[in-house]
Amino acid sequence: MRKQDIRRLLEQLERGETTVEHALDVLRASPGEEDLGYAVLDHHRALRRGFPEVVFGTGKTAGQIAEILARIHARGDNALATRVPPEAAARVLEALPDATYHDVARIVAWRARPVTTRGRGPITIVTAGTSDRVVAEEAAVAAEEFGNQVVRIADVGVAGLHRLVHRLAQLRAASVLVVIAGMEGALPSVVAGLVDRPVIAVPTSVGYGASFGGLAALLAMLNSCAAGVTVVNIDNGFGAAYAATLINQA
Repeated sequence: MRKQDIRRLLEQLERGETTVEHALDVLRASPGEEDLGYAVLDHHRALRRGFPEVVFGTGKTAGQIAEILARIHARGDNALATRVPPEAAARVLEALPDATYHDVARIVAWRARPVTTRGRGPITIVTAGTSDRVVAEEAAVAAEEFGNQVVRIADVGVAGLHRLVHRLAQLRAASVLVVIAGMEGALPSVVAGLVDRPVIAVPTSVGYGASFGGLAALLAMLNSCAAGVTVVNIDNGFGAAYAATLINQA
């Protein structure tokens, strides 16, 4: 149940359009949790956080993902699952043919209602290289499903800074920037030095041996000399999108 659902119910009660008994029945029918045996669903996540619970697909079977999404969708919430590999997604879509699979982002989305775009402005997703695209699309698709306008700026890493300079107008028009880079992870510091907007840095596991699976980029971003850079975990495009949404829609 969402805040607007409770508000609507209380307003109906105030206007005399429903009874106390009916309001109690509605609230009783919407328990905060649902135990499936292998997972306990948090149906009041949207009430507390503004967005329904999102399914982390890694480690779950296609059947489990489909069932969880179906339970969330049945309550009128938009359902989202991240990190769903193609073979599992194909089986999920067999069970949920109205759902959509974003193959690059590895996200299954099933909308119970249209997504309304809101917020102060666009969330701009900036990537250093094409190899960072999977993480970037996870961030972009999640941000769009959360109701944000999203702008994508790709392949503007520090090896060719002129590419970034050419996009300064777009960078400065953003409400929040999610900047994604592997290798040495320098791009978020450069971007943060050019804009007066929050920058959320996402290190990726892209790089040669001494990148240590993204650890080098993570440490570089944590040690950024540019003010206002916030860092999420390695390859965590979804986490960056969630944080950017909270900032953009506060």
